[in-house]
Amino acid sequence: MKKKNKYSKWITAVGLVCVCGLVSCRAEYEVTKVEGTRVAMDAVWDATPDGEALALLKPYKAGVDSVMGEVKGVAAVSMDRFRPESPLSNLIADVLRQAASGVLGCPADVGLVNMGGIRNVLTEGNITTQNIYEILPFENSLCVLTLGGADLKKLCANIAARGGEGVSGLNLVIDADGRLLEATVNGQPIDEGRTYTVGTIDFLAEGNDGMTALTCAQERRCPEGATLRGLFMDYVERETAAGRKIEARIEGRVVVKK
Repeated sequence: MKKKNKYSKWITAVGLVCVCGLVSCRAEYEVTKVEGTRVAMDAVWDATPDGEALALLKPYKAGVDSVMGEVKGVAAVSMDRFRPESPLSNLIADVLRQAASGVLGCPADVGLVNMGGIRNVLTEGNITTQNIYEILPFENSLCVLTLGGADLKKLCANIAARGGEGVSGLNLVIDADGRLLEATVNGQPIDEGRTYTVGTIDFLAEGNDGMTALTCAQERRCPEGATLRGLFMDYVERETAAGRKIEARIEGRVVVKK
């Protein structure tokens, strides 16, 4: 019995030494550089498709295609997104400004969307569900904010520093260095003594993409389920039902003074 206990104690001691050794050991390595590159997902990858994978996906693909290929409306012209102002960013900012009516009972004073959130061009012709998902792939949602006049001026300066974003109800004159020269809301100078409403997306409402002034909102209302993609799709369907094609143009909302 004593001999057995002796061996048990010895084995336990050896085990503890091993465990301590493992815990104390660590690799003497550190990351010195990380490199990456973009890989284009194009037709090259379709040259030799995997037959088994295609067969497995076929029934699911048919279901997705039937939904994504549905025509929602028609674009009268092709609309791209670019700074300082573009047709597509104007259109989407208008949609956000009008969508605020569901919260306020009337359109917001200002609509705002970031260029980085618009990921594709709306081309002339049929607008499908897939087109809308390609343009607005993120799960961004409507946020209606109330800002004091001074904070709205700061927001205008944020937009100017970015070289322009998609705006509605707002007219800005900026210089080539991203400084704000002039700002008006619905044709009137910004009054620091009053409040203004801004229809934007939750991503920007949190101060992202340099829109730090939005974090100073006096009130923030973000209706559940009101995704920007859904709002845009609803807009296209309403215009189509009214017999109108989708169209937007550059209007001088953001002007760079040379």
